[in-house]
Amino acid sequence: MLPKLSTGIPGPQSLELSEKLKLYECRNVTYTADDWPVFWQRAEGVNVWDADGNRFLDLTSAFGVAGLGHGWSAGAMREQSEQLIHGMGDVHPTALKVDVCQRLSALTYERWGAGVGKAILSNSGSEAVESALKSAYIATGKPGVVSFKNSYHGLGYGALLGSGMEKFRQPFESQLPALRKVLDFPSEGVDSLAKLVIQLNGLDPSELGALIVEPIQGRAGKVIPPDGFLGILRSWCDVSGVVLIFDEIYTGFNRTGKLFACEWESVVPDIICLGKAMSGGYPISACVGKAEVMDAWPESEGEALHTSTFLGNPVGCAMACVSLDEHALEDVRVRVSKTGEKIKQELEKLDHALIHEVRGRGLMIGVELRHEDGAPAGDVAGAVLSDMLRRGIIMLADGEHGNVLAFTPPFNLGEEEIEFIIHQVRNAINSAVYQLAEK
Repeated sequence: MLPKLSTGIPGPQSLELSEKLKLYECRNVTYTADDWPVFWQRAEGVNVWDADGNRFLDLTSAFGVAGLGHGWSAGAMREQSEQLIHGMGDVHPTALKVDVCQRLSALTYERWGAGVGKAILSNSGSEAVESALKSAYIATGKPGVVSFKNSYHGLGYGALLGSGMEKFRQPFESQLPALRKVLDFPSEGVDSLAKLVIQLNGLDPSELGALIVEPIQGRAGKVIPPDGFLGILRSWCDVSGVVLIFDEIYTGFNRTGKLFACEWESVVPDIICLGKAMSGGYPISACVGKAEVMDAWPESEGEALHTSTFLGNPVGCAMACVSLDEHALEDVRVRVSKTGEKIKQELEKLDHALIHEVRGRGLMIGVELRHEDGAPAGDVAGAVLSDMLRRGIIMLADGEHGNVLAFTPPFNLGEEEIEFIIHQVRNAINSAVYQLAEK
């Protein structure tokens, strides 16, 4: 449904809650201003309602979680919560944990013809990344990590080992061991791939146990590498004895028009990290790897080396089971591809002087804004986000300079909604340029 607004944005309830939150939450967590944020009350499909009763269109899928639509797996949550809300996932598990691990294997390594995939379940994407890095170290005995500039793998200390976004890593640099080698993420043609090969060949793999990469960079600005990128990484890791980890927490589960983004190049990783849309709304994630890699872990003798209190939570597993079954359907991939292509085409028609590039795959699309002198237009993008919120559309911006408007909506966005969004984007960019000029 299209937005329906009955108050100013943010409304009085959101403004009051914002002031109250500032009293009790660490001030680094939630950004607050006169025009931001709205406080969510409920959500369904592509819509979100705030505490003031205003209805919004969501172009974020709540950080990519609600690909199948808000509330899609709520029925499984309600049914399971009436039986068992919490269990003992690494001591006395439920049958649901077996079901989730089996489904993950079937959708990944078995489907790719690479044998059984073995999983470590956890609660967040960064935990899945940390499980993957631990697994790589266990398998190789080599602590070093290769990652890419502007990569985002989460904010836990373990995940920061491979982070390429310096704004998140730098404040804690003195607490992090110097284990990483950071390469340039290729974004243009054969030349960037040739540069990548030179960088890889310049590394000493004797201390490098893991290479972690997003097949398409998300928070960096929806950056799509040239064809052949993942294949080069696969070949180098094979020769160097390095575990290849694909972070598909954002790109996984049909977001890019394939079940997993690595399938655009038909390259199989040693480990894949999954999360976000895995359950459609409950904190659950997974590190899934080839059996020969994961079996480097010692067999449990009653005390797991890596676990957590909520591992294999039955509610999360129940929601994941129905979500994974839905994501396995070809119809979902077709819908994402068609809708994504429609949005991308309409955005390209905007032909605005500030629009440097429209890029993306499936429903993972970025619109990069730059000024006439080529400088990143993060100021314009920020103004656009606030203006779009006032127009009833929730969206975010990505990129190192916050100048890439992000379009990652739920998959069931309709044509009328797309037409409305494109019209509002055009007006919001024009309005932002005018307001900034006036200042």
